[in-house]
Formats: sequence, C-alpha cells, structure tokens
Amino acid sequence: MRIPVDLTNCDREPIHQLGAIQPFGFLLALGDDWRIERASENVDQHLGQPLAEVLGRSVTEIFDQDAIHTLRNMAAMLRTPDAVERGHLDRLTPSGGAFDVAVHLADGLFILECEPADGGRGDASALVRAMISRVRPATSLKGFLEEGARQVRALTGFDRVMIYRFDAAGSGEVAAEARRSSVDSFLGLNYPASDIPAQARLLYVRNTFRVIADVGAPPALIVPQFDVAGAPLDLSMSLLRSVSPIHIEYLRNMGVAASLSISILVEGRLWGLVACHHYAPKRPSMMERTAAELFGSMFSLMLESRLRAQEAEYEVKAREVASHLLATIARDGSAMADSSWFGSTVADAIPCDGVGVMVDGVSRLSGLTPDEAQFSGIITWLNRAASSQIYTTDQISSVIPEAAAYGNKAAGMLAIPISRTARDHVVLFRAERLRAVRWAGNPEKPVELGPLGARLTPRKSFEEWSELVKGKAEPFTAAELRVAESLRGALLEVVLRLADAAGDERRRAQERQTLLVAELNHRVRNILALIRGLVAQTRQHAVDPNDMMETLDLRVQALARAHDQVSADRLAPASLTSLIATEVSAFLGARRDRVRLEGEDVKLVPDAFTVVALVVHELVTNAAKYGALSQSGTVTIRWHLDNAGDLRLSWSESGGPAVTAPRRRGFGTTVIERSIPHELGGSADMRYRVSGIEAEFRIPARHVSAATPRGAPARIAAAPARKASPYEGSSVLLVEDSLMIALGCEATLLELGAREVLVAASVPDAMALIADRTVDVGVLDFNLGETNSLPIADELKARGVPMIFASGYGDALALPPAHASAPVIVKPYTHVELANAGWSAMTR
Repeated sequence: MRIPVDLTNCDREPIHQLGAIQPFGFLLALGDDWRIERASENVDQHLGQPLAEVLGRSVTEIFDQDAIHTLRNMAAMLRTPDAVERGHLDRLTPSGGAFDVAVHLADGLFILECEPADGGRGDASALVRAMISRVRPATSLKGFLEEGARQVRALTGFDRVMIYRFDAAGSGEVAAEARRSSVDSFLGLNYPASDIPAQARLLYVRNTFRVIADVGAPPALIVPQFDVAGAPLDLSMSLLRSVSPIHIEYLRNMGVAASLSISILVEGRLWGLVACHHYAPKRPSMMERTAAELFGSMFSLMLESRLRAQEAEYEVKAREVASHLLATIARDGSAMADSSWFGSTVADAIPCDGVGVMVDGVSRLSGLTPDEAQFSGIITWLNRAASSQIYTTDQISSVIPEAAAYGNKAAGMLAIPISRTARDHVVLFRAERLRAVRWAGNPEKPVELGPLGARLTPRKSFEEWSELVKGKAEPFTAAELRVAESLRGALLEVVLRLADAAGDERRRAQERQTLLVAELNHRVRNILALIRGLVAQTRQHAVDPNDMMETLDLRVQALARAHDQVSADRLAPASLTSLIATEVSAFLGARRDRVRLEGEDVKLVPDAFTVVALVVHELVTNAAKYGALSQSGTVTIRWHLDNAGDLRLSWSESGGPAVTAPRRRGFGTTVIERSIPHELGGSADMRYRVSGIEAEFRIPARHVSAATPRGAPARIAAAPARKASPYEGSSVLLVEDSLMIALGCEATLLELGAREVLVAASVPDAMALIADRTVDVGVLDFNLGETNSLPIADELKARGVPMIFASGYGDALALPPAHASAPVIVKPYTHVELANAGWSAMTR
C-alpha cells in the first residue's frame, strides 16, 4: 500500500549520535587518565589487539612514547569546544606503522581518531595558496564559483564537484559545477530543503568538512554503545563519523559511492556547500583533505568579502538616490504630487515595477500596481497585520488571497510605513516572475515506506523535473531592506511635504513632535538605565564612599566624552583614534606620552563607540592606578582589520609593577571582559602577565567602518593643565533650571574657592539677584525651559562681568556674535573643566 508521507522525520534523526564510524580508521575515547573508555570494534585490525584487551587500558601501555608525547601536545592545543587538531605519527605503536590522527573533545572525553597514513605527504598551505591565486582573479560571482569548483576537483579527483547555494527557504541550486566528461551535468538543478535536514545543516556550521569514503562499507560500532548515563557518544566533530542510513540510501539512489562536502559560511551562516560526488569508493589523503578544508575556509572568506562589497556599493548608490529625493522636494514642494517622477526615483533606489503611496487616505500609484481599491485593501491588511515594521513578501497572495487576481503585475511587495501609527505607507511592487525551476526529481513526489522499516525511503528519481513557478516575484534582498530602512527616514520628510500641500500642517507637525518626544523619551530612558547600572555596580564594588564617587564620576565623564565625539559627527561612525586619544588625554595628563597608538584609523558606529569608550576608560584607569602608568611604564595600543573585516584591538603594558590576577573580580574587570562580547557580539581576552596586563578584543565588522590611512602616527593631545582656581574669593552668579545640577555645580564652585554662589532658576530670578548685588563671574545654563539666558548675558556684558555658558548641546550651540567669544562647557562637566573655563572667561 502506498502511503503519501513526507521526510520530516529526518529532522529528528540524531545523526551525531549514530554510535559507529566509517571503517577506514578507528576511534578511541579516552578519560582524564588517558584510559580507553570506548573504542570502535575494528581496533584489532589496526592495533593487532582484541577489543576486549584494549578497553580499560591506558594508551601509554599501547602507543609509542613519541606518539604519546605528540598526542598530549595536540590535546593541549584544543582551546574551544569545537576545536579539532590533526597531525601525523610516523609510528603509532612500537611495532606499528604510520598513522594520520585527529583529536577533539566530546562529552568530557578525549576523542582520538586514527587512519593508516597513505604515504602521500605535502605542503597543504602551499597548495592552497596556488588554488587561491587561481580563484582570486575571477571578476564575476559566477566565474568565482566556477573556478572554485574546478580547483576542488583538481585537488580531490572526484568525478563531480558542485557549488551548491541555498536560498532563503532552504532549497538549493547547483550554481557551479566541474565534472568528468562522462557524467551528466547537474548545473542549474534545484534540490528541496528536505534533502538536507535541519540537524545536518547545524552540523555543517559546526563541522565544516565531511568525507564519506565508501557508501557501501559496513560501519564499525563503538563499544560500549552507551555510557553509564545511557547516552551515546557525541560524534559531531568526528572525522570518521558514520553515515545516516537514510543518507546512504539517498546517495545510492543517485549512484554515488563516495562523497565529500565543504561548508561555505558567510557571516557565520550556511550560505552553501562544495559537494563532491564519486561513482566508486574514494578516500582522499589526509593532506588533500586538509588542503580542501583550508581552501573552503579561505573561499568562504573571499566570497563573504565579495558579497559585502557588492552590497556596500549598491547601498551607497541607493542612499545617493534618497538624498536626491529630499533635495529635489526641498526645492520644489509640489514634486511629490508627480507620481511618475516619485515612482521612478524610488525605483532607482530599490528596483521595483511599481510604487503606491498612501498618505492621509489619499493614494497615488505609479507603474505596475493594483488599482486604487485593491491597493486600499493592501493598506488595510498592513495596518492590521504588519504593525509599524517594514514588511516584505515575494507572494502577496500567500497572505492576501484576493491578490491572486492581480498577481501578474503585482506579485511581491515591500511596504514601508511612514507614520507613527503605520496607517501611511509607501509600497514597492514587483511583478510576477514566471520561471521554470529545474528540480532534481519532483520535490513533491510522495515518499513510501521502504526497506529500513518504519522509516522513509528517500526519493529514488533524480531525473530533471521542471516546474513553472507562478504568482511569485523576485524577493527583496537584505541589502534592499537596509536601504528601505534608511529611505523610511527620508520619506517621513516627503510625508510632511504632502501635508503642506493638503493644508494639514498643524496636525502633521503635532504628529512629528509626538514622534520626536517618544524617541527622545526612549533615548533618555536608555541613558538613565545605563547610569543606574553604573551606579549600582560601582556601589557594589566600591571600597569607600569617596572611592565610589570618584570612580562613578570618571565613568560618567568617559561616557559623556564618547557621546560628544559621536554627536560631533552627527551620529555617524566616529574615529577610534580620537576616542582613545581623548580618553587618555583627559585622564592621564602629563603621562599621556607613555601611551603609543599603532594602527590605521577606523570608525565605529555610535552604539559600538560608547561600549568601546567605557572599556578603554577602565583599561586606562586600571593602568594609571595599579599598572604600567602608575610608575614609569608604557602602554601600547594596536589595532587592525582582519580578513573578515573585524576590528582586532590589543592592549599591552610593560615596564610597570609586577601584575597578578586580582582575588576579587571588580566591576571594571567585568566591563573589560564582558562588554564587547555581550553588547557587540565580539570577543575579549584579558591576561595578567608578570610584565603587565595584556588584552585582545575582536569587534565584529558590522560595527566598523573602513580604515582611513593616515600619514603620521596618532598623537595624543595634551590635557588641559590644572591651574589655581579662578573663582577664589569671587561672587558667582549660577543660573540653572535643574535643581540637582544647580546643587552639584554650587558645591563644586565652593570647593574651587568661591566666596558665595547666587543661584537662580530663571531670567527674572537672576535679574532680581543682580539688581542690587555685585557679581564677579556668571555661569549660565543657556537653555532655560522655553527661553534662554541671553538677557542675563547681555546685562552681565554691559557691566563688564565675564561669563561661561553651560549646555547639553555641545558644539551644536550657536551663540550670537555679541557672546561668541564666551567659553562653553558641555554637560556633564567636571570641576577641572569648570575651572579651565573660568580662567578662559577671565583672560578674554
């Protein structure tokens, strides 16, 4: 009886715990004492000793001593859970021959896999360099993939080598192929996602290389099959791991007798596979496999770089179009009403066949789109189901069944909400892309129960089967979605222009203000939460109250300096060199010359900039208090971009006092070690050497802009010198509308020697205070609620009284010409900055 079923049960098969290995080698699982706790049943074929005599013995009693020494060194190099070390032993046992070996850790055991050496030795790295040199010149992605397939086939000798590329749904297409002339071509064929189950895809990410030497060879069982807890051995990272019976049947149905696969990873995700097939048993040498695996890693990095460059080039051009859109409307507010112009301009940024705009219930359509009633139905669905996020689909009819009626001209869409309530949208449409997909067999063909009992038989037919795909459009890419996010901000301005034309400016302005207030509220809450966390952690680790206040003040100032630098670049990526130089200069003063910076300047995005600033601050503080900068030592900070575009930054102290790891883990150490991994997805490694602290950091490429070469090494600007207080014996007028800030500044001024501080919260209060009082200097908060302190400044200037302005706007504060020479300090400010500003004001 034929039962129509699918292959979803494959997703539940524990392919990493099959309890057996391929028989071209043998496996030993060793405990902490190097005793053999498990072994493959074929050890007698390779060691000449029965399995029963091997289990429970120490390998030191069986292996050659030089081999034991080499294996212990290999074990010491296993630094990460998925690390695998490979090597060659000229003699495994005192009387045995040469073996190639691989070692890794699993389930708390040291896993040793050995296979007889085939005698083929060579320099894998030199071979890979030659392969890379042949792949690199390819100018197109297609040519790059084709040359990659040719190089792998030349190395391994397999009958067929395919570059297999996955789509968003998990299905794959043979994008490139190199093959023996007598075998059929699979180029262009598609394979359904079910051909590679989910757990197999996860293994392809963890273990990027897989070889099956002989599909027909019976596996060698691992003895015992289960440990005392009843668990089989985890073979995820095994070189010899046996093959799932379902996959064996799949390969047999294709006529394949041996296979090899290399994972292609892009940004840590499985982009595709290099899949190799041979129609007779085949086991490449260890050197060939090592070279193939290394080539796969280099190929992945080169592919990622090419894809990233293509996306970056597209995004730059698209953002230029968005800028042109705004500039044109700024010159001519009626341009938005020209639906033809607007549609074609948007299509230049994100390729599409039609554009629909809905603002305040009024629709405008351009190009291939649904009619107005159908478009209104789409907007109604978006408002109900898509919230306020950008939404995309390559088949509108899959979510709105009625859309099948117009699928020939508007099959896919990208919807960009351009109002806070998400009722206004710009929708980009793509027409139906009729295409014939060539499958390797019918992907929907029923599957029957087969010879493996209550398991499913993989499909037997791999003959080409074509399917005409209707009602679907070309999907929008990840790069196009990023451009859509940036375009959304530009289109908000477009909506405002439309509101002007409709005479509804007041309501639109109110909506914009509400949106800005909500965004400001969100940012303020984030800042308050960050400060609250700093206070809590600093209090928890402080030795005494004075230490707590000083440490907390320095940390807040470090964040403020980082925020100023990002703000100066209008929230664009900011300079890493400036970040480090500013922090060092502000904190170390005269000791700044003992810090050396080495590296081409790079820029960090705002979110990463603040995190790195806090880490650098803690490193500088620690070095100044306890490390190299506390005496006469030096600090060297180096950085560079690696092949993946990640920023590698190192900190090295020398010449200071001897360093030991702290007994108590403080908040500063926690910030250094965990901030970058936790918030940026990078890594941090801090080491306490006797000669000084060393630290290594990796910041992922998504947080980094390209390096900017500079002609000369970075120099650290001099910090403002501490001088005697300019406020000694003075009467100071302090105008500040925030009580907490006023109290703090008042205390600071009194500490700096002020005779008295006259505090006012508004212009009338300040004018009343100075009507019959003489003041020597004024410290004026520029923004006082709905007004500013310029009337007070005019009065003080008329009396010849010097003044200082305080503001939270930094360099964005534009003073009128009459007061342009007055110094400005940026909140939050320190007593040093307040003192230096006082000297500046009094010497003008």
